[in-house]
Amino acid sequence: MYTDFSIDAVSTTPFLFFTGKGGVGKTSTASATAVGLADKGNKVLLVSTDPASNLQDVFGMDASLKPISVPEVDGLFMVNIDPEAAAFDYRERVVGPYRNKLPEAVVNQMEEQLSGACTVEIAAFNEFASLLTKKEVVDSFDHILFDTAPTGHTLRLLQLPAAWSGFLDESTHGASCLGPLSGLGDKKALYENTVEALSDDNQTTLILVTRPDRSSIQEAGRTAEELKEIGLTNQRLLLNGLFEEKSNDPIAHAFYTKQQIALKPVEEKFIDLPVFKLPYIAYPLTGMDALRRFLKGDEEGSPPLASDEGTPSLPGLDRIIHDLSPKQSGVVMTMGKGGVGKTTMATAIALGLVSEGKKVHLTTTDPAAHLHHVIEDKGLSDQLTVSTIDPQKEVEKYRAEVLAQSATQLDEKGLAYLKEDLESPCTEEIAVFRAFANVVERADQEFVVIDTAPTGHTLLLLDASSSYNKEIERSTGEVPHSVRKLLPRLRNRDETFVAVVTLPEATPVLEASRLQGDLKRAGITPAWWIVNQSMAKTHTKHPLLLARASSERQWIDRSLKENKNTVVLPWFTEDLTGTNALMTMFRKEVR
Repeated sequence: MYTDFSIDAVSTTPFLFFTGKGGVGKTSTASATAVGLADKGNKVLLVSTDPASNLQDVFGMDASLKPISVPEVDGLFMVNIDPEAAAFDYRERVVGPYRNKLPEAVVNQMEEQLSGACTVEIAAFNEFASLLTKKEVVDSFDHILFDTAPTGHTLRLLQLPAAWSGFLDESTHGASCLGPLSGLGDKKALYENTVEALSDDNQTTLILVTRPDRSSIQEAGRTAEELKEIGLTNQRLLLNGLFEEKSNDPIAHAFYTKQQIALKPVEEKFIDLPVFKLPYIAYPLTGMDALRRFLKGDEEGSPPLASDEGTPSLPGLDRIIHDLSPKQSGVVMTMGKGGVGKTTMATAIALGLVSEGKKVHLTTTDPAAHLHHVIEDKGLSDQLTVSTIDPQKEVEKYRAEVLAQSATQLDEKGLAYLKEDLESPCTEEIAVFRAFANVVERADQEFVVIDTAPTGHTLLLLDASSSYNKEIERSTGEVPHSVRKLLPRLRNRDETFVAVVTLPEATPVLEASRLQGDLKRAGITPAWWIVNQSMAKTHTKHPLLLARASSERQWIDRSLKENKNTVVLPWFTEDLTGTNALMTMFRKEVR
């Protein structure tokens, strides 16, 4: 029904973007394609623009801001646009020339203005744009592949060229007054060239990677339309992880059936797009041998088949509700790599607390949120309220409040400067952060359960609070009480409870481990790990799924070593939407 994935079919342009919902396999498919192109004699550059990049796990080597060769593959080079490293270099380029020339207090003020998340995004974008437009880079490679961030971040990244160009077109006073935007005046040509390259069907191909599940396909459809609206029309759809074997095994049958039901809208949603497929596999996509087997359609690989013996006997989601039940309020956050099931876990925890008689507010800060797909019931308990922090609405609200507060304090020229400042894309980061702080403050009276954004965004959000304090104070003259209280609350183990969500696979577990380390350095200690979608806990007898279950064991063991309060959930045969289905997650096993 669908065409097998072919490198020749998708590599007709020099720039290839792999985009899609978190966890659908963008890094794996981009990496495998890069290896395949290099094996054909091409010179290839593989670039990650994801704040939660895991290229180092796939290739077993560190990447940096400069292209480095992959020793086992002739002609393959890779780059990791690390946002923090790019921001450090950006700050030094802006501030460095003034050191020892201006008073230390002035230099310190410049550094403070360039320390927020806005600077991080600008810096990362500059690196991204340079790779697309620098002749010496483009001419050095036959293909440049971009493993992009999860959908919400990717759309923002791809829309930035138009956003920055539009901002610079309308700016009448120059960008020097705008803190993190200082020096952007000389970037206009770069951004215009980037827009041109992205919109040229002869230069750029967008590969929309999705899993054969409902939420991933819906997200891919939304992404396709939004990319078309900004001029990126040369698109392909890649169905990753397709399980095509019918079976009498109950778990395998349910697995196949769920995928087939999810695939029904594909022909209608993507009628104008070529659709390709890659198989469901039983082995981790780390190392060159695995990547090459993947491209050849090898499903089982070489992991040993095993029985159910040795599966760790660990508690389910009811353990978390049991731990929280003595309390009447607090902040619960689900965090982890995109696509591991944070939204579903957050929703289930919220419903579990409601079933214990607790008052709960469930919200998301994820730009690619889909809470409304998870909770479909209209008659929810009065004890549960649900919200989404909508970036667009928060920006409009923030701009209106700032202008209203400043209208009587600034002259006409001052207001003109302020309006320009508020039109910059950086304003969204400040507005969303403030909204996040306001929601957290509700935890004084109830449980606030937060489905947070993918790892990189979440860390930037939490670590940048002091910078946001300064940025908000600069814009409005005051820092809200909710913002001042935020980090102390998040660091208080009696008030805040973090659940790190992962899958029993190499990359999600390694990413979760790094996340836990970063959180601890920020003074936040995760309360639990949730290992989601374990095939080992289903007791399947299907050979391919059993091989997959066997490969999970080491990662469940690793999770337990990382956090002794680890819970494991099986892959569920039910479609986890609606209250009744979500409450089945409190069962321990699926047979």
